[in-house]
Amino acid sequence: MSMAGNLRKVTGLSPVDGLRKVARLARRRPRVDLSHPARSPLGSSVVNCVTYQDGVRVPQCTDLLESVRMVRKTGEGFVWLGLHEPTDREFAGVAELFDLHPLAVEDAVEAHQRPKLEHYGNTLFAVFKTVCYVEHERLTATSEVVNTGEIMVFVGEDFVITVRHGRHGSLGPLREELESHPHQLSKGPAAVLHAIADHVVDDYLGVTDAVQADIDQVESDVFSEEGARLDPGRIYQMKRELLELKRAVMPLARPVEDLATRPIRVVAPEIQAYFRDVLDHLIRATEQIAAFDELLNSILQAHLAQVTVAQNEDMRKITAWAAVIAVPTMVCGVYGMNFDHMPELHWRFGYPLAMGAMALACLALYRGFRRNGWL
Repeated sequence: MSMAGNLRKVTGLSPVDGLRKVARLARRRPRVDLSHPARSPLGSSVVNCVTYQDGVRVPQCTDLLESVRMVRKTGEGFVWLGLHEPTDREFAGVAELFDLHPLAVEDAVEAHQRPKLEHYGNTLFAVFKTVCYVEHERLTATSEVVNTGEIMVFVGEDFVITVRHGRHGSLGPLREELESHPHQLSKGPAAVLHAIADHVVDDYLGVTDAVQADIDQVESDVFSEEGARLDPGRIYQMKRELLELKRAVMPLARPVEDLATRPIRVVAPEIQAYFRDVLDHLIRATEQIAAFDELLNSILQAHLAQVTVAQNEDMRKITAWAAVIAVPTMVCGVYGMNFDHMPELHWRFGYPLAMGAMALACLALYRGFRRNGWL
């Protein structure tokens, strides 16, 4: 049976209703990227449905119900079902088929969850925040640097269900990479969970490297000659984007640590060793993010100090010029008083002498301020 027939059976839609449902879904939300060969040509929430035995894909086994029956009858292999932003109605049949807990189903459909790891009977539910770096020519006060999405993973003894939210974080290339290593894939659903966790954390490291380049550029601009005139909005924007990255990365430490150290039924001890490697990479990413946060605080403080110094420089210049102008203002003010008996008032050389005295006084003040760096 085709994937379309499989989707109708799980969701309970008739052939006509199924096509109408697919059309409405395509109009209502962004279309799934179909450039990868592993994408479903339907444009529905079902990205792929694959059965594996001994780490090898079972050919021509795309019917979900038949695949589950075969796996549970033989007791070998597992089913990997991939979904992209499913609706409540689309996911209801899947949840019933695999006996998923309603709370986990609600989290998977609604999204916007923190990274976490939860146990529901024999099913493990994990939430990963995916991140990607948004390319930009120049960082501004409104530039988007980090974009986030989510991957929810249901892991049972004979199935893996991945639910992806967002326009990035595709698992198609990861699936192909796993299929090229059947020995690892033969270890069961936990191997898929490890591969997803490793893929997500590796993306964290790539994003942190790209963010570091932006921070280095901001730092160079702050300590340049025009650093005092730098728009502080760029620094605040970097801090906001770094906060979003921190919210995605930091909470994942506890779930990965549990996967690496705590005994979990669906995670074999040999797989836990691989999670310890993921934990090491995650710790590296969290340390980098913490260092970025401290560095941005230092950059912001340095920028504010530069602004204060620049303001002090301007005030010193204004004060110096005010002092220079005060001398002729004082002399002119004195001689502007209309008294008959004033020194040198009717002297022939009184005017040139007064002008010369004012010029010499102003020159002396100017040179003094200049020598002291005020002008």
